[in-house]
Amino acid sequence: MPDPSPIKSRFDRDGFVTPLTAMPPRQARGYRASLEAAEARFQAEPELRKCLRRYANLVLPFVDEISRLPAITNAVSQILGPDLLVLDTPFFIKEPQSPHFVSWHQDLHYWGLEGDEEVTAWVALTPANIENGCMRFVAGSHTRIVEHVDTHAAENLLTRGQEVTVEVDDSNGTDVVLAPGEFSLHHGRVFHASHANSSDDRRIGLAIRYIPASMRQIEGGNMAAMLVRGEDRFHHFRECHRPSGVFQPDDLEHWRDMQGARDKVMYRPT
Repeated sequence: MPDPSPIKSRFDRDGFVTPLTAMPPRQARGYRASLEAAEARFQAEPELRKCLRRYANLVLPFVDEISRLPAITNAVSQILGPDLLVLDTPFFIKEPQSPHFVSWHQDLHYWGLEGDEEVTAWVALTPANIENGCMRFVAGSHTRIVEHVDTHAAENLLTRGQEVTVEVDDSNGTDVVLAPGEFSLHHGRVFHASHANSSDDRRIGLAIRYIPASMRQIEGGNMAAMLVRGEDRFHHFRECHRPSGVFQPDDLEHWRDMQGARDKVMYRPT
């Protein structure tokens, strides 16, 4: 058997890999400009904020484009194999001098998937650093499954304000400092969190949730995913279609159907 790739070895050991390069900084700045142009143009759209937090790749072509970048999918495929689906693409945006934070949690706790084969690529479109609340991981914590409690805290960026019920020593966290265009990979069970943004600029990250095409949904059902690499020989998820433009009416209708099914999973009682 050949030796595993360096990315897979680090991922298996720590539950995360960082930093990796997705694109040049200039390209990342261009994607930020595309995001902010859409925000300005569609600020009156009542569903805009939710579109940015759920299946943004269905209504923003540049998000779909990022999810297919070879520099990202090549790295993910070293862990999950050649056939990749994207389960979701939420933005995590912290405004300047914002109190918003992310509590210590494990992503997979609420997703109702059959297994743990999931990788999130967190792509920085702005600098992510200690001052503006970069991601923080606890190395090796992906080997545990722990209970969570829903806090529904107003300043928590998570869906339910969820957090682990075990005590986490904050000093054990690794700060994931990224330049624009860099990304990290993390396992859906690794403990992760982030502090508030005390800087004078936005902190913008795009989280791309990858799963192998063989993955099944065992709770909630009827969820959708986008094929971005290889082929889907299993068809366990409804197929998403790529956006035709920025916040186009037909794409929004498609998004409403797909995000509604995912909400039923994410908000189900546990």
